Amino acid sequence: MNIWIAIGLTAVGCYLAKLLGLLVPAGVLERPLVQRLAALMPVALLAALTAQQTFADGQQLVLDARAAGLAAAALALVLRAPFLVVVGVAVAVTAVARALF
Repeated sequence: MNIWIAIGLTAVGCYLAKLLGLLVPAGVLERPLVQRLAALMPVALLAALTAQQTFADGQQLVLDARAAGLAAAALALVLRAPFLVVVGVAVAVTAVARALF
């Protein structure tokens, strides 16, 4: 029964978060700082998710083939490679690193 309480509280919390977003006055949303933060928020969230998926394994910090793939992808981005090339390089480097180590 506890799981259903948690599900219900989560649903109510999600609804309240959506409602809070709708109640924000339009003048606040038109401020330049708020617009810049809103534009940068998805990038920050994606970077945090990428870091968590790359360097975490359960409750511990790890440095394995995924880190090598991420470094190769970052290098490909610095060299201004197209997105599909960046993904391909990351996959290839990760696969080679896993095969070697």
